[in-house]
Amino acid sequence: MTHVLDDLDARGLIAHSTDRDALRAELSEGPITYYVGFDPTAPSLHIGNLLQILTARRLQLAGHKPLMLVGGSTGLIGDPKEAGERVMNTKETVGEWVDNIREQVSRFVEFGGDNGATVVNNLDWTAGLSTIDYLRDVGKHFPVNRMLARDVVSSRLESGISYTEFSYVLLQSLDYLELHRRHGCVLQTGGSDQWGNITAGVELIRRADGDKVHALATPLITKADGTKFGKTESGTVWLDPGLTSPYAFYQSWIQAEDSKVIEYLRQFTFLGLDEISQIEAEHLEKPGLRGAQRRLAAEVTTIVHGQEETAAAELASRALFGRGELSELSESTLAAALREAGAVDLAATDRPTVVDAFVAAGLADSKSAARRAVADGGAYVNNERVSDPDLELTTEHLLHGTWAVLRKGKRSISGVSVS
Repeated sequence: MTHVLDDLDARGLIAHSTDRDALRAELSEGPITYYVGFDPTAPSLHIGNLLQILTARRLQLAGHKPLMLVGGSTGLIGDPKEAGERVMNTKETVGEWVDNIREQVSRFVEFGGDNGATVVNNLDWTAGLSTIDYLRDVGKHFPVNRMLARDVVSSRLESGISYTEFSYVLLQSLDYLELHRRHGCVLQTGGSDQWGNITAGVELIRRADGDKVHALATPLITKADGTKFGKTESGTVWLDPGLTSPYAFYQSWIQAEDSKVIEYLRQFTFLGLDEISQIEAEHLEKPGLRGAQRRLAAEVTTIVHGQEETAAAELASRALFGRGELSELSESTLAAALREAGAVDLAATDRPTVVDAFVAAGLADSKSAARRAVADGGAYVNNERVSDPDLELTTEHLLHGTWAVLRKGKRSISGVSVS
């Protein structure tokens, strides 16, 4: 059986680790307890957080026990950003986001059995902590010169950084110390951008209790041009279906670049590496079929939203381009798909024509261009070719009484909502 560290390595999921040989030995001796943390600085987690959740799940599948930490206290402050000081959210807002994120992380791990997961909140051990105890028991272990040397701090010294954000590392390190004492936690995982905070926790445990613990960081996931992965033209790809619809989530993976799709398959799915190698061979032979992208989108959407939503997204993806029946799409799926494609609202009282719709939806720069598209046979409404540019969009053309799917040629899709 492949050691979990070897599997993580083969999937490109280890960017940094402390003593890897010692960690391997401890993982091999028996189940360990480990943790990964998430700060509620938004109402939902996103694709970047998903990598951490799935890494935690891989360790659990290997027999180890996860602690899923939601930062009710650290979320009130926020990790320093190079761009500048964070805007602090109210305690009420952060409390709501804690509940959201607790529910989200709970969907990806198992709670039963000997290695069942536990969700913890760092507000439990910080809410009653006095300033004196905090400074004596935590602060005394942090040399200021080392804190100043942290990249994000040194980059902010000239522009300014508050003591609140400067001291964030103490709070995150305290999390590791408390989980080590309360649950016997000996491993923290996280993203490589958190490596300084993670290793500070390792050092705090060594200084405070004299114990040796471990740390492991996953790499920053990027696009081919080196920019951060997880954003589309419409913004951040969230795990909450109310913020990013399952269709839009599916489409974000369909759009994966050829040079990165196999990497994403290794990192974001539970497919075996042999099967991924086979997908890679087929992809290299016929990249135009985008089979690897479709498999990636299906696997990750199923993990996050379930098989039913994945099937609906796949059906919508086919139907919008004339390879399936639009009538089979639910209104919610159709609406999400068309909004993602840039659909616009039109007033029924204006009696919009096909030409009006094409211009409003951005499929034509002008009415004359829209008329040319119709004349050339390249204009479609609900996958039916249109021959009359003055055709009015009435209820008979509207799916679910509201929506019309517009297509120019084979690939340019948009839509309108007429009410």
